[in-house]
Amino acid sequence: MSTIFKKIIDKEIPADIVYEDDLVLAFKDINPQAPTHILIIPKKEIATVNDVTEADEQRLGRLFVVAAKIAKEQGIATSGYRLIVNVNQDGGQEVFHLHMHLIGGRPLGPMLAR
Repeated sequence: MSTIFKKIIDKEIPADIVYEDDLVLAFKDINPQAPTHILIIPKKEIATVNDVTEADEQRLGRLFVVAAKIAKEQGIATSGYRLIVNVNQDGGQEVFHLHMHLIGGRPLGPMLAR
């Protein structure tokens, strides 16, 4: 079964895309947690970090390159931002297509809620 992210990759569902190349796609989160909240996803379907293989190294490294590029374009590279990858239910993963959250635009506070 296709995830919502696969449907966005396939252009079956619209998204506010901020970056796309042959390996990754980045789009604005529909429920932003900060002024800048962008999801960066590999175009290859990988359910979780637990499913990553050595063959995925270049593709997943590209997520970080794109995150830095977008942070600079969004004007948050200097002030700072957070990159988050959730894994499985206890990690807060809701869509089972590996994705990175790029969040910034305001002070983000402590890493975890207490």
